[in-house]
Amino acid sequence: MKRKDDVTHESDPARPRPLTRKQKAELRALAALPDEAIDTSDIPELTEEFWKGAKRGVFYRPVKQQLTLRLDADLVSWFKGRVRGGRGYQTAINRALREYVDERRKRAG
Repeated sequence: MKRKDDVTHESDPARPRPLTRKQKAELRALAALPDEAIDTSDIPELTEEFWKGAKRGVFYRPVKQQLTLRLDADLVSWFKGRVRGGRGYQTAINRALREYVDERRKRAG
């Protein structure tokens, strides 16, 4: 529950706030440190074993663009019928288009 004394802040990752002079000075000081002067004792080395189960692109989320698109009514009905209660039909359409595009890209080389 939000109270009147709660402070919130929204930021846009595409337009980060400019760094302050103090922040810039701290970054310059860190950049000037030789690698040997940085204590990494609390960071374990990553071995080949660590990377064996790694998967690429798991956290990638493409930027969505809102648009108006006219589709045949039977197509929309079909997608709505394929998903629970019609919820997520737009995601299903997006997934179908993504598969189509990926397949075309593979064929193109």
